[in-house]
Amino acid sequence: MQDNLNLEAFPLHQPESAAYDALVARCRRDLLETGMFNLDGFLRPEAAANEAARHAPKMARESFNHARRHNIYFTKEVPGLAPDHPALMLHDTSNNTLCADQLAGSMVAEIYRWPALTRFLAEVMDKPALYPMADPLAAFNVMSYGEGQALNWHFDRSEFTVTLLLQAPEAGGVFEYRTDLRSPSDPNYDGVAQLLRGEDPLLQRMSVVPGTLNVFRGVNTPHRVTQVQGDRARMIAVLTYYEQPGAMFTETEQRGFYGRTTY
Repeated sequence: MQDNLNLEAFPLHQPESAAYDALVARCRRDLLETGMFNLDGFLRPEAAANEAARHAPKMARESFNHARRHNIYFTKEVPGLAPDHPALMLHDTSNNTLCADQLAGSMVAEIYRWPALTRFLAEVMDKPALYPMADPLAAFNVMSYGEGQALNWHFDRSEFTVTLLLQAPEAGGVFEYRTDLRSPSDPNYDGVAQLLRGEDPLLQRMSVVPGTLNVFRGVNTPHRVTQVQGDRARMIAVLTYYEQPGAMFTETEQRGFYGRTTY
């Protein structure tokens, strides 16, 4: 890990140190104030570039193209909301995905299973513990967004998402989000419609550099990645953890996200 991760700046391997305590405190503060935190350069730039280059040939040959037209909720309907309500506006999402079983022996796999990272994430998120998934497809993925591809507006189903950017595109591929647009007690459908019309003054944009670890609370914060432009794809690893061991996607979820199933 020492060769590939910037442990001088982010001493995840030294949980008893003052530097570690300061990092946890900073990340907790960022998470509370903005709904996310970033570790810029967590993966060293040359390591990120090497990992992206390693996966590019397999991405071209073996990846699953996940393309769908969806609303911000990823559901066909929302109880109590008219089908023509502007909050249910449809958008197109498209990316190519390599699953965990296609990434055996990769640096992404090693980072995903590194106990120090899991412990650190649990501490920042104030969880008793976090566990890698048992799902051989969904545990960790590498996703590629090429020319014209995008991840469109959505709310996450899970409480938080962990990503590691391996490669930035030439243009586009900007992460856009609107912090706490809804709450458990207020779905704020009119506010959602305003966002989708491009009229929300609190919309924020963020461009991250390759090697950045991002932890994002997206349950109530809608977000998207704009269309990628140019010949260089946006390539990102998605690392999924749960509070209980043994987590699996359902057969329907596996087939929907990856075009195949292990059931």
